[in-house]
Amino acid sequence: MVAGRWRRVASQVGRSVTVWAVSTLTMLVLAGILPDFQIQSPDGDSATRIAVTAAFGAGAFGLLSAVVWPLLVRLFLLVPTLVLGLLVFVLNGSLLLLALRINPSGRGEVAPETAVVVAAVMSAVASATGGALAVRDDDAYRRRLYRLADRRRRSHPPGTATPGTLFLQLDGVGHDVLLAAVGKGLMPTVARWLERPTHRLTSWRTDWSSQTGASQLGILHGSNHDVPAFRWYEKDRGEVMVCNRPTSAVELQRRAVERAGHGGLLAVDGASRGNLFSGGAEEQALVLSIATRRRSRETRSRAGYFAYFSDPANAVRTALSFFAEVGREIGQSVLARARKERPRVSRGGLYPLVRAFATVVERDVVVAAVMGDMLAGHTAIYADLVAYDEVAHHSGPMSRDAGKVLQRLDRSLALIENAAEHAPRRYRIVLLSDHGQSPGETFRTRYGLTLADLVRAGCGLPVPRKAERTHSGAEARAAVRAALRRPGKESREQYRPARDSEPVVLASGNLGLVSFPEVPHRMTKEEIDARHPALLTTLANHPGIGFLLVRSEEHGGVVLGPFGTEIPLDRLDENPGPLADFGPGAVEAVRRTHSFPHTADIMVNSWYDPAEGEVLAFEEQIGSHGGLGGAQAKPFLLSPLALSAPPEGLAGAEQVHRVLRGWLDEAGGPQVPVTAPEEKAA
Repeated sequence: MVAGRWRRVASQVGRSVTVWAVSTLTMLVLAGILPDFQIQSPDGDSATRIAVTAAFGAGAFGLLSAVVWPLLVRLFLLVPTLVLGLLVFVLNGSLLLLALRINPSGRGEVAPETAVVVAAVMSAVASATGGALAVRDDDAYRRRLYRLADRRRRSHPPGTATPGTLFLQLDGVGHDVLLAAVGKGLMPTVARWLERPTHRLTSWRTDWSSQTGASQLGILHGSNHDVPAFRWYEKDRGEVMVCNRPTSAVELQRRAVERAGHGGLLAVDGASRGNLFSGGAEEQALVLSIATRRRSRETRSRAGYFAYFSDPANAVRTALSFFAEVGREIGQSVLARARKERPRVSRGGLYPLVRAFATVVERDVVVAAVMGDMLAGHTAIYADLVAYDEVAHHSGPMSRDAGKVLQRLDRSLALIENAAEHAPRRYRIVLLSDHGQSPGETFRTRYGLTLADLVRAGCGLPVPRKAERTHSGAEARAAVRAALRRPGKESREQYRPARDSEPVVLASGNLGLVSFPEVPHRMTKEEIDARHPALLTTLANHPGIGFLLVRSEEHGGVVLGPFGTEIPLDRLDENPGPLADFGPGAVEAVRRTHSFPHTADIMVNSWYDPAEGEVLAFEEQIGSHGGLGGAQAKPFLLSPLALSAPPEGLAGAEQVHRVLRGWLDEAGGPQVPVTAPEEKAA
């Protein structure tokens, strides 16, 4: 402890000396370019004498700013805001005049109007320098976040009789990836929780749609019924639903609340941060389902981007880290190309900026919001950190790039854990993921055509000579658009295809969906064969496809595989056929999806290699999720030992919701209302 205290003192002294040196240099530069600012005698001085004069002036100005400025601010608190804004510049200039007047050399002279300019520039440079030097200082960063949350703590006194619960989601981090990162020493905080032990690690199994939209909707709202994929076409509405599209998120949340019969996991004194859905929380920040609403008292966040970046030091820290991450991604991408690494996808265009937003900006703002929520004493908090998921999509789930992201996320966990010790109530920290990721090259890379091209060929339609890329739908891009208040262009062709258009082919990781918009109902196998005799055979026999799910007039639903394999859903238990390689739970997941009203005419799951754990993504991703096969369907739940153990064989996001709700109940009574807020209002 003593050694750590001395290191902090030495670090602070080093920063102060550096800021002083930069301020001195700034004063010398300004004296050289501003005619009314002199720090030497009319007859001239030596360079050493000028430097000493500048050093004394900069030091005196810094000390006066640190000591006198807070007193002046308190003195002028009653001054109207506009007048105080003007006085800031006058008072700052006056401090510089005083600093030059008390300079022992007596050589500093500056016109009053120039003093205002010089003082403003020196203050800005000193602030930027101090913030830059504190970028890697977690102690300084934590102190700033405590100050940011202090007002919330005073204005929202919580009840402290029961412990609070923080649910922190590491998006896309699979159970085995977490264990591997702990084994490599990348996540010492998680390792400490497991070794003491204070937490237990449990794996759970996702639904067929192993992606954030389905998982988080089920976890937060208790129902993900009728979410067959990340994106799907709804014939009755003539619209493509996309989980990370704000208008779709609003509709999905409405349906879940109506079906579950309650507002959500966070309906009682909850906070939702960085999620696709609100969970019924009163406090919401960076939540996609409110991105389309006009700002109001109900939707305005107390701990969003504005609150975080209102602190200049936070802004400097995050901005510098952002540009460093952009440079890091460009360097890693160039290195991957130089090494001719395989598999590999394009990482150009805006991707470096999207990655930096997900791994730096979104992370910093969400972590700050979570710490503020704990210091404010909220009962239940749920936050999503998407950093790993975004990088793993493009670099691979087990790549060195993704490992570095996990290392930085662990530092965030340490910050949050430290903040919990200073919260007005005890907090139980639950770490969980919504899905994992499965590695493998893309379908297009291996076969030179996309799933849409293959469907067109099976329908007898012309196939383009050059396969077009299927764009990725990672959550981070939606977060960027929501942050910029730009939900994105929603063209008719993209979201509302014409009824007489060609087949709608959509990709969700290694899960593909084929719909025929001209047919108002879900087509049967018999109808598809009558219209397109070669289509189902073309798809089922392709080496890149594992199995198909279609509706059957005779059997209700059938799974199709190569060489004419056709197994009714009610016979899969005795003969799983092509589902055998996909592991336990695959049969139940396929049956459940078949029951959804908006399941596509043809559900297509890619090939899966159980030996290597690889799948073939229908999107441009070398780490993918969305279907069955491998690590994508095996996320984790890391819970404190003080909570009851989850049941064995935990399967599906709705079951996870029941476990989390039970943990809130254990804290001291029901935490989720029986009826939804809309029903109460009625």
